[in-house]
Amino acid sequence: MASIIKQLITLTTFINFAADLVLTKEITIYDSTKYSNLADWTIYPTPSTTDTYTGWLETGASYYRTFQVCQVQSSNQNNWLRTPHIERMGANRIQVELEFSMYSCEGIDNVLSCRETFDFYYIEAGQDFADSPNPVWGAPPYDKIKRIAAEGRFSDPQNEIINMVVEDFSPVTQSGFYLALQDQGACMALLKTRVFYTVCPKVVENFASFAETITGHEVTSLVSVEGTCVENASVVNDKKPVYQCQSDGSWILIQGTCACDPGYEPVGSECRACDIGSYKHGVSSDSCSDCPARSIALFSAMTECTCNVGYFRALTDAASDPCTGPPSEPTNVRAEVNQQTSVITLTWSPPHDEGGRSDVSYWIECRQCPSDVKFTPSGELTMLEVNISRLSSYTEYEFRIHTRNGVSDLSRVDNFMQINATTFSSVPSSVQDSNIANSYYDAVSLDWKTPLYPNGEILDYEIRYYIQYMRHSTEMFRLKAPSVGEHQNVIVGDLASGTDYIFQVRARTQAGFGAYSEPIMGSTLVIEEQNTTNVGILAGVLSTAFVLFAALAAGIILRYWKGRQKEAPPAHVGIHTLTLTNGELLLPNICKPRVYVDPSTYGDPDRALREFTTEIDANNIRIMSVIGGGEFGDVCSGLIKTPDGYTRKVAVKMLKPGAAEKDRIDFLMEASIMGQFDHPNVIKLMGVITKSRPAMIVTDFMENGALDSFLRENDGQFTLVQLLGLLRGIASGMRYLTEMNYVHRDLAARNILVDQCLVCRVADFGLSRAKEEGIYESRGGGKIPVRWTAPEAITFKKFTSSSDVWSYGIVTWEVMSYGERPYWNWGNHNVIDAVQKGYCLPPPMECPECIYELMLDCWERDRLQRPTFSSMVSSIDRMIKNPSMLQTKARPRDDPLDPIIPSLSHYHSVPEWLEGIKMGRYKNTFIDASYTRLEDIARLTTPDLTRMGIVLLGHQKKIMKNIELLRQQLMLSQATFV
Repeated sequence: MASIIKQLITLTTFINFAADLVLTKEITIYDSTKYSNLADWTIYPTPSTTDTYTGWLETGASYYRTFQVCQVQSSNQNNWLRTPHIERMGANRIQVELEFSMYSCEGIDNVLSCRETFDFYYIEAGQDFADSPNPVWGAPPYDKIKRIAAEGRFSDPQNEIINMVVEDFSPVTQSGFYLALQDQGACMALLKTRVFYTVCPKVVENFASFAETITGHEVTSLVSVEGTCVENASVVNDKKPVYQCQSDGSWILIQGTCACDPGYEPVGSECRACDIGSYKHGVSSDSCSDCPARSIALFSAMTECTCNVGYFRALTDAASDPCTGPPSEPTNVRAEVNQQTSVITLTWSPPHDEGGRSDVSYWIECRQCPSDVKFTPSGELTMLEVNISRLSSYTEYEFRIHTRNGVSDLSRVDNFMQINATTFSSVPSSVQDSNIANSYYDAVSLDWKTPLYPNGEILDYEIRYYIQYMRHSTEMFRLKAPSVGEHQNVIVGDLASGTDYIFQVRARTQAGFGAYSEPIMGSTLVIEEQNTTNVGILAGVLSTAFVLFAALAAGIILRYWKGRQKEAPPAHVGIHTLTLTNGELLLPNICKPRVYVDPSTYGDPDRALREFTTEIDANNIRIMSVIGGGEFGDVCSGLIKTPDGYTRKVAVKMLKPGAAEKDRIDFLMEASIMGQFDHPNVIKLMGVITKSRPAMIVTDFMENGALDSFLRENDGQFTLVQLLGLLRGIASGMRYLTEMNYVHRDLAARNILVDQCLVCRVADFGLSRAKEEGIYESRGGGKIPVRWTAPEAITFKKFTSSSDVWSYGIVTWEVMSYGERPYWNWGNHNVIDAVQKGYCLPPPMECPECIYELMLDCWERDRLQRPTFSSMVSSIDRMIKNPSMLQTKARPRDDPLDPIIPSLSHYHSVPEWLEGIKMGRYKNTFIDASYTRLEDIARLTTPDLTRMGIVLLGHQKKIMKNIELLRQQLMLSQATFV
């Protein structure tokens, strides 16, 4: 047996040496071969010193000591061997390598009991406490790791076979443990016991360093390790690098990465500084680049190169862009003067040196020009031409044309060319100082001064006037000019009393008319006596009507009042209005269906809540996720368990914690409003939760959310009939609310919700109105969504179902434009000013004429002329049933009050404009006369058309009418938006 042990020792030494080559993944915490004396191992039962085959024995050797046992001639063997206490050293899963030999039972004589296996155990211990009798030798307290069988057995001592197995166990929670082997009748030798655990070694990957990491508890465990960027490297996209350590000590599934910092490039797994003359701008794995043109890097680790003297890099330029300089002055500057209009046209050519950039622009300076001078186009220019108008006749002007590019401000170099031009004109300039001298009941006295530059004998003056906001009904008359005198005066009669009018004056010479004066407003006086008479007549009629009404309604009201035995609603639940139509008194319908009751009339909001809502048990609600926010809290999706046992998805509005009492009242007020409505196109209140915190409002869940965002996300995805279906649902819901005597006040696409079947429901009865974009704080207090609000509601806070109709027109425009913002990016005051002047939004692209006509009907100035929601539902039904109505596409209206100037926005040249007004036959005539731009024709007169060869009277009238519209649009645009 000693020879066997020696051979085993030699082989084990070789194996141990080879294992040292791969210890990068294993940490050994105990190795029996490192000890020359194994006396601290415990053998049970204690063997006899005279019998080498009784119990476990220690055998001496020149390399290390081993144990052997071979008690096969005795029965009922129960021999144990236990290691000393072993510290686990932080390991999660312990691995044990055993080397042993096993004698075959067939090669042993006189065998009484022989086995070719042994059992392997462990027991955890926070400290070294074991002795020979303790702990008890058995399982439990020992935990079995495995019964180990020898794969290789021998019967010839000269051909001994060594077995090697690796077993593991986990988890280990205490600071240490013992290992134990149990023999029940085997002839074997234990040669080596090595205890170790596996680690993932320290690595550098993706420019991140990952520390040595102990593997997890289980074979399948993955340990996530966050890496640290190497020196001069940073995390990319805020996603820190994470590596997974496997149980076999290998790394897998790296996520996230680091990259070299600006000024550093990757070299192997390091980040090294860029050399002088090169740079790197961002965090990346790119190499350093040579400096772009006209720049240099004087130091290492440069993030961008420094521009040479006289060259610059704009804020919008990339670090890889070359440095550039300012442009030189423009070339070939010319000035042309229009004799009829005193309009100066400046043209020029690009500079010889653009500074190496493509963003060259120009701006015009005129130091002697009047304050209201107009440049067309205005501002900073990219084209090589500009028209200057509103200049005085017979005046010399000095213009400077400056060149600029993206680095001009940095260079502080101002290159320009100067040119002088003198204006002259054949038609008179505008009259001066026009004003209202006096006002009468049916007339206005108008004063003005003669033009500063008459340019000939003034033959007469033309006065144009119209009622404010009714420019389409313009009236004109001419006044023969007196032979002498600077001041002129005329009384304009036959006007309506108590009415605002707009007046303009222009002078005419033999050469034609000059420009109109600036618009001025004058008001006629109010005839109070007539108003008093009318009021008296109306009062008499109403008094008689009231008596009739009282007689008819007294009995019904008395019965109704007596029938209210319990708590009654507030006394002013509704107000009946007596209406006179064509002289006929219309009495209210006493048997009218249920109408809306304002919850604020109850005084106590909780009382209104009990009247109109249902309390839900909070245990029946489960919140899923937050889907939005409102003024008073979050809006969540959730599930509700209904009384019949089913579960359905709902939307839940929750009052924020710590809300003020006013917020709570407003929150409950909305629920009291919603609880009164029951219609498929109005959001449905399922109930409220007020007996627990937080307070909640539970409504239908609308899968597609708000209509405006839903349309923007699905731009162009629906047919016209589908869009009409959305509009019909909104109109149907508003028809119901109108019949309930409820005025919404904030009808907008953002307050319409859409479910998964594209059914629209009117929502938002007050919860988030004050936080919406486009809200206007009125002078009298309160907030108004001006882009959706009718003029009378903005001016007088007169909210009615008719003002809701106006808002519906805006919603229709939003739907047809797929969620475009009404009035685009105009400011609130610009919107108010434009609407007050009669401006209407143009038709959206591809909008049918019949739908746009519906919008225009909603935007009637007189609220009594607007359609009802009931009539609009019928109109939309006709469109849906007759798709042929949708084939004609709407064209922008020729609206002289349009601040956007439809003619200028839809026509880009005179030939295109002529085609638009059906006068395309004269395109060559205008081109031959050098009229190619819309600005050139703004001052044309009828004699000018005659000289051009346009002599047909009807054609002259049509062209002059459209030229007049163009003038008015230009004038209004300058007055309101320039």
